[in-house]
Amino acid sequence: MTRLLVAGIAVMDYVQRVDALPRTEGKHRSRSFERIGGGCAANAAVGAARLGGAVTLVTRMGTDATGDELAAMLEAAGVTPAFARGGRTPLSSVMVDPEGERMIVNFPGEDLPTAPPALPDFDAALVDCRWPEAAEAVLRSAREAGRPAVLDGEKYTPEPLAALATHTVFSAPGLRDFAGCEDLGEALAQAARRLPGHVAYTDGPIGVVWADGLHVPAPAIDAVDTLGAGDLWHGAFALALGRGQDRAAASDYANRAAALKCTRPGGWDAYPTEKDLR
Repeated sequence: MTRLLVAGIAVMDYVQRVDALPRTEGKHRSRSFERIGGGCAANAAVGAARLGGAVTLVTRMGTDATGDELAAMLEAAGVTPAFARGGRTPLSSVMVDPEGERMIVNFPGEDLPTAPPALPDFDAALVDCRWPEAAEAVLRSAREAGRPAVLDGEKYTPEPLAALATHTVFSAPGLRDFAGCEDLGEALAQAARRLPGHVAYTDGPIGVVWADGLHVPAPAIDAVDTLGAGDLWHGAFALALGRGQDRAAASDYANRAAALKCTRPGGWDAYPTEKDLR
């Protein structure tokens, strides 16, 4: 079984499903409410575990009741814990409309630990930028071991951190922020000049575009819920690299996993399994 090490943020999400995302101040009514696990790294870890990976998650959460609940949810989802506890657990308020688009307000936590725990052996790694000390430790460990290491490039991605990754895959907003320009083609070229590893961006139905010209389109779907799909993409991609797949095959695998999630409303239980992708 492929061993994937994931490091970054875990969050408790409060998800409200609404007829339309708010455009003005005032009171707004939701159609349903869920309290589910979330966060870039946690979503990726759970997604990769459901796809058959042996996944260890390096994350931090509070010593509060929310942290206890979130830790139990992650372990129940098949993730091996490497948790640091202290302070207050990160929370997000999420609104999702009928087309699957979402609006998120995040509380990043408070007084969380900074030092990461001891790292296990792994075949591939994935980090986000929400816990820089842990991300750097994992990326340096991957470099020393000669393992593939993927960085999830959101907004405010530190260049020194991205420079340690073998593969940096930005979201479209994350790439624009990193390069400082709106045109995605120019932004991708700039990022590739600045970073030594493989560089790409994902953009929903477009799929993934790599700086060397490789474009792997996403399957055509009718999306009902995009929450967590980008995180799942990164988890599936890193897992596929750890299994020895090349970039094209790993990109296609991740595209299919994320697209299938978008056709299903809900949280981790809606993530696809390896059987779903055969």
